[in-house]
Amino acid sequence: MIHIIREPATPQQIREMLEAFETYIKLAVDIKREVLAGGSILHSDCEALLLEDESKQEDIWGADWIPSSQTKEPISGGEIRFEALINIRPRQNNFSLEIQDSKIRFKIETIVRKLLGGAK
Repeated sequence: MIHIIREPATPQQIREMLEAFETYIKLAVDIKREVLAGGSILHSDCEALLLEDESKQEDIWGADWIPSSQTKEPISGGEIRFEALINIRPRQNNFSLEIQDSKIRFKIETIVRKLLGGAK
């Protein structure tokens, strides 16, 4: 199930977003609005939901969140991967699946940890 997350996710939302892959959540993160969509089998489905919610495509980046607990609750820790097809953007100087700009990666990490758990 795909959710748009604007406030820290509930345990139920985390469980529902994990249904697609069980061990991680595919995300699209709007770094300007500081919201994310997660829970699809494709990053592009999450991106499409954010676009419908009035995000701008140039502000949305793909990532994955792997919780560090088998309980699937918002918890301290977890790993963030910065690879997705939606990240290939020559017009924004990102020529690979992985987000190259460390400032964008930092923004994504901050948003994901705030909304899904493990805020530093």
